[in-house]
Amino acid sequence: MPEQNAIEVSGLRKSYRDTVAVDGVDLAVQRGEVFALLGPNGAGKTTTVEILEGYRRRDAGTVRVLGTDPADGGRDWRSRIGIVLQKVDDLTQLTVAEAVRSCAAYYPRPRPVDEVIEMVGLTEKRDTRGSQLSGGQRRRLDVALGIVGNPELLFLDEPTTGFDPEARRQFWALIETFADGGTTILLTTHYLDEAERLAHRVGVIVAGRVVEVGSPQTLGGRATAAATVRWAGPDGMQTVHTDTPTKVVTDLADQFGGEVPELVVERPSLEDVYLRMIGHPA
Repeated sequence: MPEQNAIEVSGLRKSYRDTVAVDGVDLAVQRGEVFALLGPNGAGKTTTVEILEGYRRRDAGTVRVLGTDPADGGRDWRSRIGIVLQKVDDLTQLTVAEAVRSCAAYYPRPRPVDEVIEMVGLTEKRDTRGSQLSGGQRRRLDVALGIVGNPELLFLDEPTTGFDPEARRQFWALIETFADGGTTILLTTHYLDEAERLAHRVGVIVAGRVVEVGSPQTLGGRATAAATVRWAGPDGMQTVHTDTPTKVVTDLADQFGGEVPELVVERPSLEDVYLRMIGHPA
């Protein structure tokens, strides 16, 4: 039987001379889930992910990725993972099709090249050199190179940087397709709406430590936090913070005889609780 977790991390530590980048991270990512790792710049996200990918050695702790220590991962193990880095500067002199075909040759069971190019929306650019692509198109090519090997586990490091809103939503649909097919995905992003849309669970890392893991809906007590009710009263906009928003709305409906003018009911957003966790209150 396959292991339940695709990623298991315990007591992970990494320092650069006198600077502690990762300070005892414990983390588990279940097979088939989309997990978003959030944190400010310098929090230890990139170092943690690079250790999981086998690109960087750790100082202490245990790490298992698809049942293997990444420090010892060989070619067979690497063929089971896909990586989309923040920035890739090579292959710029190859066309889109040549770059994807070249990368596909490293994997035992790659996806068809034309299928991958179509999936990332580059069919019309298949014969264009990488150096001639726009920033967003280049990012799509990076994604194509990460998924062409048909990976069991996909690392996405800020994948939609440079995408316009429409392209981001198209990419989200692509990631949801992979997730529905059982691919495990570890995502780092600075877009909180992206994490909320895609992730089954999110983890927040601050100063090298994971401070909380939970679903986007429950992280930081969102589901049970006090709600804010706003409406237009005779003297202008009125606001109430309450643990019983349904009762407040019912009372307002009775007061106004039905519809409450400009009624808004909100609980803290994912961005609100994230900013509080990293020490920057909204």
